Parts: sequence; C-alpha cells; structure tokens
Amino acid sequence: MNQTGGNTFYGLGLSPNLLALLERLKFRIPTPIQFKAIPVAIEGKDLIGVAQTGTGKTLAFGLPMIQRLAALPGRGLVLVPTRELALQVDETINKLGHPFGMRTAVIIGGASQHLQMQALRKNPRVIIATPGRLLDHLGQSTLRLDDVQILVLDEADRMLDMGFAPQIERIMKYLPREKQTMLFSATLPEKIVKIAAANMKLPISVEIAPSGTAAEHVKQELYIIKKEEKARLLTKLLDQYRGTVLLFSRTKRGAGRIARGLRSLGYSAAEIHSDRSLAQRREALEGFKAGKYRILVATDIAARGIDVKGIEVVINYDLPDDAENYVHRIGRTARAGHEGLAISFATPDQQNEVRNIEKLMRLPLPVSRHPEFQPLGFELSSRPAPPPRPRGRPHYRRRHG
Repeated sequence: MNQTGGNTFYGLGLSPNLLALLERLKFRIPTPIQFKAIPVAIEGKDLIGVAQTGTGKTLAFGLPMIQRLAALPGRGLVLVPTRELALQVDETINKLGHPFGMRTAVIIGGASQHLQMQALRKNPRVIIATPGRLLDHLGQSTLRLDDVQILVLDEADRMLDMGFAPQIERIMKYLPREKQTMLFSATLPEKIVKIAAANMKLPISVEIAPSGTAAEHVKQELYIIKKEEKARLLTKLLDQYRGTVLLFSRTKRGAGRIARGLRSLGYSAAEIHSDRSLAQRREALEGFKAGKYRILVATDIAARGIDVKGIEVVINYDLPDDAENYVHRIGRTARAGHEGLAISFATPDQQNEVRNIEKLMRLPLPVSRHPEFQPLGFELSSRPAPPPRPRGRPHYRRRHG
C-alpha cells in the first residue's frame, strides 16, 4: 500500500472489531484516499472521493459501510460499471462483512438470474450491482431498495462513459431520500457534478490527485512502430520482460486475434472482453491471478475491473480511443505502491492521439527505440490535433449490466 507517513487506521473512527480485522488481513497503513475518506464517511456524511485507480477506494467506502450497517437496520447498495469490478468489490466487502454476519449479493448481467433471486431471499446486507441487471430485478419486483441506508457509486465517470446515466437516474427513484451517498471517481466531469447536486446533501469532496494524473511509480515508454511490425516487437518485449503482462487492444476482435497469435507462439495467454461469457471472463481473470496465464489480453471494458497485484507490464498494443482511458489502463500496474512499467505502441500517423494523452497527463511520453527496428518519428501533418473528448460524454455503446 502507499504509505502515508506515520498514519495508521487507528484514529480514523473505526471500531475495535474492524481494527482487529484489518490487522488479521494485514492492512496496516491506509492509502491517502482511505485516510481522508473514512472519517468523513463514518460520520454518515455524503462524500465525493476523487482518486486515481488502484488507490484503495473499495476499503475507503467498504469499512465505513460495514461499521454503519452494524449499527443500523437496512442495507448498502454499491453500483459499479462492469461485472469484473462487481466481483472484485464483492470479494473485498465479503472479507469485511463476513466476520460480522453480513451477507452480500452480486447482481450482474451474464449470471444466473435465478441464483441471484435466491441470494436476495437470504436478505443480504450489501448488494453490489451493475445498473442494467439491477433494473431487471426492480422491474420484476424481485428486489426493493426502500431500505437502502448507504449508496455508493463506484467508478462513476466510467458508468457515465458507458452510457449508464439514464439507468442511474431510474434507480435513484427507487431509493429513499434519506440516505448516505458516496461517489467515487478517477475524474470529475460535469455530469457527475450534476448527479451530486441532484442527489447528495452538502457532499464533502476529497481529492487525492488531479484528474488525469497517472499512477505513481509507473515508468512509461512509447514505441513509434509500423502497424505490421507491432506483433514482432511484442514478442521481443515479452522475451525481455518475464513477468505478468496485461495487454490492451482497441477492439474485441483484435483482442481475440492477438491472444490466438500469442498462444500459437507458445505463450500462455487469455482474453477478456464483452464477447466472452461471464464464466469465460472469470476463468481468464482467475487464471491470470493464479499464474495459469502469463498474459491477459483485454479491451477497455477491463481497464478498471482488474485488480491484480504484481502486474509487471501494461502494454498498450493499440492506443485507446479516449486519452482518459490511457490513465486507467496504466493504473493496472504499480498498484499498492509497487513499481510498474507501461509500454505503448503508436503508429507514425498517431501523433494527435499521443499529444492528447500528454496534454491530459501534463507530461511527455518518453520515446524508446529497439535496436532491431527502424527508428521512426511521427508523420508531419498540417491538421491541428483534435481537442480531447469532453469528459463524461457516453461514447461507449450502452452495455446491459
């Protein structure tokens, strides 16, 4: 974890039982977002937390939620953009709530609705859900939200990017007016400010890093390479760096093609994107965590849903469509204070995309050369660089939770 000087979880308002649990789980030093958010959240105040990905936001809202639910009737609801993130949040909340007899239920698309109904009948104290499937259950009256005491919108900017704003507004109508709302996001676009104004009472804002700040301890490299040379450069880099690799493709078809190519060369590789079933995505992620697969090839749907310690290298085989997704992608390495490396491939005609990334991060991307490849630069273009995409615009097709 990122250390915060001499700070510990003691003195943040956590109960002795939770402090003892944290000791057993070997969480000893809070990250900056945890240190700032936990005391505010424990008091029941509405909160907007802005922090880079990989900074421990789940504990920042999970610990106060469990402590407050231990003293209150009712439930907590955590809304997330992707299935992977829902499962990841559930894993953490379960560790915190299970010792206190609190059950969780995960409500996501691609999983058995019947099993979800069974889980809901067991009266879970915390529900973790994607918006689309949650609305399915609300529409079928298999779930009520009138007893929700605490609402968390996790990765709120990502939910808006994926077009979930109308679903979030519909879900809000099922929730009681009197509740605590916590909103966590890596960036703070105007649409999030509007959601906060409409649904929160005098929220306290806690910002750990400016929007667009890359994760600490990430060394970044950029290779300018012909498109047809990318695959050969990739194999050279995979032989140079022997640890785990998370590789990003712009399209799901590209991800499948890259994964198949790597497997044909003898590399252990899995793929994770929206054309894969939930079972296939879980197997790929669990296999990657366990070391069965050294390389995980993903599209941006996984950019924030993967919480795996010890990823040595993130490779942007394709640059993302949106500069902000670059920040989220490279945040998958260098987690919890560790060192990491992010390598990006750009073709000579992608100067504009690179400049937009640099503008967002307020840093130049260092260009690297490989001795076996012809050194290239960006093609001169008279066209001005297009402005970065406005934050918060739902430029992804809406996905059914």
